[in-house]
Amino acid sequence: MSVTSWPAPAKLNLFLHVLGRRADGYHELQTLFQFVDLVDEVVLEPAADGAIRLLEGAAGVAAGADLAERAARLLQARAGVRAGVRISVRKRIPQGAGLGGGSSDAATVLVALNHLWQMGLSLDDLAELGLTLGADVPVFVRGHAAWAEGVGERLMPVEVPEPWYLIVWPDVLVSTARVFEAPDLTRNSPRMTMANFLAGAGRNDCEPVVRRLYPAVAQMMDWLGRHAPARSTGTGGAAFAAFEQAESAHAVLRQRPAGCTGVVVRGRNRSPLHERLAAEMVA
Repeated sequence: MSVTSWPAPAKLNLFLHVLGRRADGYHELQTLFQFVDLVDEVVLEPAADGAIRLLEGAAGVAAGADLAERAARLLQARAGVRAGVRISVRKRIPQGAGLGGGSSDAATVLVALNHLWQMGLSLDDLAELGLTLGADVPVFVRGHAAWAEGVGERLMPVEVPEPWYLIVWPDVLVSTARVFEAPDLTRNSPRMTMANFLAGAGRNDCEPVVRRLYPAVAQMMDWLGRHAPARSTGTGGAAFAAFEQAESAHAVLRQRPAGCTGVVVRGRNRSPLHERLAAEMVA
């Protein structure tokens, strides 16, 4: 095994409905995941001593808590392998934005090390392992845009348009736990179908709570909404709008308010991680 670099893409929730709260305390959801070509870079370097070390990762995450490191330890224990790895995650996906960066990093480690260590685990196996790390990890493991239910782990691959997206976020770290604990969170949205979504239905039930708790997010979304239909993603502070042309999205980005960061990216139904894996298999 030589030093290799792997992409960990961000995701958007094109809608997010909270259907109810389960007996185990988790929430029953419906959502549609699509990837975008904003990616973290996960660099994997073999370690002959069998140790797993995180050399670079998300800022402010306690030692041993980073999902990429935990994924490597989980996979090593599951397979009983003696191989070790040094992990560097070069972050481009903002934290707390609802773009799934930590979950994507973990999925990339699982998929890449399964290949590099020649473990032969299936995507089903890896998705099951990933679910123990976080509800969003399985969709990144499977690598295809998906209609999701349950806590987000029941996935059905879908093909949806791949527009250009303008994604913007303020310098605010949104707490998922705080959003889901909010008493005013909608928890009784009706179940929706794909036909409903394609006809224009759907919203993000977490968005009103995020706007109330984080005024900077509300101000940013109001600005973006004056240029195009805007929606938040996940439980985070990022908002997105779709455009047919990249130039139109860039024109709006250039007008972003102070304290707001943004990117123009392409929607992707197939994950860049799996395109990288396919190229690796052919080489």
